[in-house]
Amino acid sequence: MSFQRVPGLVSIVTTVYNKLPYLEECLTSLLKQTYSSWELILIDDASTDGSYEYVMNWLNSNEPLLREGKGIYTLRLPRNAGYAGAITAGMYLAKGEFIAIQDADDLSHPDRLARQVRYLKDNPGIDLLGSNYEVFEDGHPERRTPVHWLKYGEQIGKVYAKGGHCICHGTAMFRGTVFDRIGGHTRRIEGAEDYEFIAKVIKPGARNAANLREVLYYYRKHQKQRSRNYFGKSQNEHGHET
Repeated sequence: MSFQRVPGLVSIVTTVYNKLPYLEECLTSLLKQTYSSWELILIDDASTDGSYEYVMNWLNSNEPLLREGKGIYTLRLPRNAGYAGAITAGMYLAKGEFIAIQDADDLSHPDRLARQVRYLKDNPGIDLLGSNYEVFEDGHPERRTPVHWLKYGEQIGKVYAKGGHCICHGTAMFRGTVFDRIGGHTRRIEGAEDYEFIAKVIKPGARNAANLREVLYYYRKHQKQRSRNYFGKSQNEHGHET
């Protein structure tokens, strides 16, 4: 018996490893989504800062939302599996027609899910869809700056064919059948698991990916970012945003 995905449902996958200061804003941005058919799969990668306990308390305080039928699922890994292991575990639990990535320290625009679902339904040839986004320094969400490394349309396939990167991983929504076909993230490129996954979806010369020009995501810069261990302290042109 083949796995049947739920039509129209968006499975939001969020991994958490010691992200306590940012969880309330992240989760609140998801509660404000105008698109109603979604589930949240939150994978705690053996956090040691109280992140998991905070999430459980947050769920209890939002019990009316759960009674409305929202599926919010948490899984605490027994040991730290790393980003690739955690996010792939979440994708295995996702049952939606669409899977959306949401980093635990970032925010989504209220219309993010609605606009991405609409585009994917209107464009059946697109497997993975990102969006434009803005960057803000931690503590100053009102001061956001645009980015200029994203590409659009036919340029996307050309960039990935040359080994480049032009889709922000945190903004990505893709069809669940993509995961069923090619699997999730791997550990082959440490620190660039996000790039490797998107490049795996976009075959050389393919036109199966797109970016929306609308700003639908807000990326937080802070000192504890995983990407800083690999790519320094400045916003890097390859967009490893985890």
